[in-house]
Amino acid sequence: MDFLKKYMYPLLTCFGILAALLIFSLNVPRNREANIVERSVLSVLSPILRPVSRVSGFIEDTWDSYIRLVDTHSENMRLREDIRGLNLRVLEGNEALLANLRLERLLEMKKSVKAPAIAATVIGEDVTSWFRTLVINRGSSSGIREGMAVISADGVVGQTVKVSPSTSRVLLLTDHASGISATIQRSRARGVVKGKSEMLCTLEFATREEDVKVGDTVITSGIGGLFLKGLPIGEVTMVKRGEYGIFQTVSIRPTVNLSHLEEVLVVMRGGYE
Repeated sequence: MDFLKKYMYPLLTCFGILAALLIFSLNVPRNREANIVERSVLSVLSPILRPVSRVSGFIEDTWDSYIRLVDTHSENMRLREDIRGLNLRVLEGNEALLANLRLERLLEMKKSVKAPAIAATVIGEDVTSWFRTLVINRGSSSGIREGMAVISADGVVGQTVKVSPSTSRVLLLTDHASGISATIQRSRARGVVKGKSEMLCTLEFATREEDVKVGDTVITSGIGGLFLKGLPIGEVTMVKRGEYGIFQTVSIRPTVNLSHLEEVLVVMRGGYE
């Protein structure tokens, strides 16, 4: 502190002179030759101007690099958002394409059914060890009643069992309470398709003499009036004839993938109040 008090004025004077000479040197015109005074000033200040110039250049380069990094980061963030948006559009486009394909197949099935039918979307499911049902977004306000057949583009799904004004519950053909009169397409052997666990069915009441083989296609027989004749039900996956008894055990895998079902048709015939 004593040193600063003692030499404050000389230091300020030197600093002022140095600043004046620096400003003078920076304002020397570049388009004419410097005079002797200007050359003397430049000679004195050149050892100082070189480091100052280097530091100034370094600071300028660092600042430019920082600005470029900020701009690059902002550009990267914008590009990432653009990529996310494009990916979302691609996913939406693929989903729309798949939905159109499913609806086209459903429309073809609707044309082949010789009865009025309305399309519905699956909005819920209840697949437990006791019940196997789906919930669709159509109800009594659309004319649906309990006991109507429900099908998809691949075949039989089940029947309506609980109807509200805006929704309906569909009992799947794999439920234990389901029973559908059926025929083996190849041999015309008859039986009743009953629901079984693990999303499978069995053909019951087929006698041991009936011609049933693995790979046979099972279709609706039309008996009983619930389902139209000739709708696909499933494929025979196992045939077992015991030594005793009059019936054979036949396992069936449904044609419809019930766990991936999204759209169905409700056949607007029959049913009960």
